[in-house]
Amino acid sequence: MPKASDIKKGSAIELNGKVFFVKEISKLTPSGRAGATLFRMRMYDVATGSKADESFKSDDIITLADFSRRSATFSYVDGNEYVFMDAEDYTPYNFNKEAIEEELLFISEETQGLQILIVDGVPVAIELPSAVDLVIVDTAPSIKGASASARTKPATMTTGLTVQVPEYIANGEKVKINTTEHKFMSRA
Repeated sequence: MPKASDIKKGSAIELNGKVFFVKEISKLTPSGRAGATLFRMRMYDVATGSKADESFKSDDIITLADFSRRSATFSYVDGNEYVFMDAEDYTPYNFNKEAIEEELLFISEETQGLQILIVDGVPVAIELPSAVDLVIVDTAPSIKGASASARTKPATMTTGLTVQVPEYIANGEKVKINTTEHKFMSRA
């Protein structure tokens, strides 16, 4: 069983007889001599969707929940529900817009490599690929000869995500974005 320091964002854990999905982790290091490093985790109950914040010492043992990952693609929007389709057996997975608001900034119709995390038969989260290709819809005009400089400008993607891109990138270009750091990687 892993220690609290080994738990990553996107893990499913069991705590007090319930299954929680870890959405955020922050590391707190007290300045005292005997201060142990604490890991504060923001989690969501898989069954009810309620939010819970818990703190763990770095060597607390945590039980991982049984979960599976299924490859999926974005299908369509139905009101406030976003529907994803299983890539193998075409099972639809519905997510409320508020539950996946952060991930939606990286999901377009062409996004490949999405994984749906399923705990006890219930889809709980979307796992993004490490990088996605998005099209720029709004940025300042490109500057000729700007490739020699390392200056950047803000660019808005089709999904609403805004990232800094080099000055030589123009509207309508497809670029590769790192999903964990929210940064421009290259042209696609």
